[in-house]
Amino acid sequence: MTDTGSATGSWDTYWRGASHAAAFSAGGSSHPVVLSFWDEVFKTPDIRAGSPRIVDIASGSGAVVESAKSAGEGQVPDFTCVDISASAVGTLQERFPSIQTVVADARSIPLQSASFDMATSQFGVEYAGPQAIDEMLRLIRPSGRIALLLHHRDGGIYRQCAASLDAVEKMIAAEFVGKAIAMFKAGFELHRGGKREPFEAAAGQFMPAIRTMEAVMKQHGQHVADGTILRLYRDVRTVHERLQNYEAQEVMDWLGGMQGELDAYVGRMASMCAAALDADAFSALAETLKAKGFSLLRAEALRVPDRDAVLAWALIATRSC
Repeated sequence: MTDTGSATGSWDTYWRGASHAAAFSAGGSSHPVVLSFWDEVFKTPDIRAGSPRIVDIASGSGAVVESAKSAGEGQVPDFTCVDISASAVGTLQERFPSIQTVVADARSIPLQSASFDMATSQFGVEYAGPQAIDEMLRLIRPSGRIALLLHHRDGGIYRQCAASLDAVEKMIAAEFVGKAIAMFKAGFELHRGGKREPFEAAAGQFMPAIRTMEAVMKQHGQHVADGTILRLYRDVRTVHERLQNYEAQEVMDWLGGMQGELDAYVGRMASMCAAALDADAFSALAETLKAKGFSLLRAEALRVPDRDAVLAWALIATRSC
């Protein structure tokens, strides 16, 4: 999803483990307001009547393609999907065999200029910055269209990501996983006939990390970070209570993998927060589009009607002939 070099591995780690049926959960891709936006885009008469060539930037596992398929009553339009993550692209090809895919940085896409009727992106192109926007515009033919959902710095998705980032950073700083590993190593030694003192010492050193997790969940709620913290908290407690039922290497491998997942999660959340646009940045983007010959059809905050809560920025524009 993101094209920043330091975070690319974080996204690749995510997409390797993502369910093929899942879109980007932290991005709110299945929210009814998001789905309604894409219905508006893909059910317009000119889209339904024609056979537009569409390029989707930072496609992830294909949330936009899925929306187009739903709007087309099961038919997938002529999509070319671009993502920097090879794992995401592999998932896309499995889910939608008819589409074309490209593994590429959104700031340098190896596709012909003015060769697409529409460019789309859902919580993606903004990660790579203004250069990626210019690259996207390069691909659109005269009379072509762009349709974008962008992260909103005052929106609910941003607040969720910021809370998740804070929670996982605090857990990493408390060395929860490392101290759990030390405690379990001492516990396995105890079960093999070792001394109790090392285990008790390791367990005592682990307690502040437990208290940090409890404080984080009290501050942000138990479902922060997609429930990862609560699951890890419960799983560690279960292993601790039934240590004799586990193999030492199995537990060490599990916790080592969790540390890698947490590090990758921080990278993703940080990139999400950094990519979000405030009102001034979104206005500047709209002005850039007008300066490049686009007419704005929709440029506003996407809101959840029953709560009047901001979810994202919505932008639809057409290029002059």
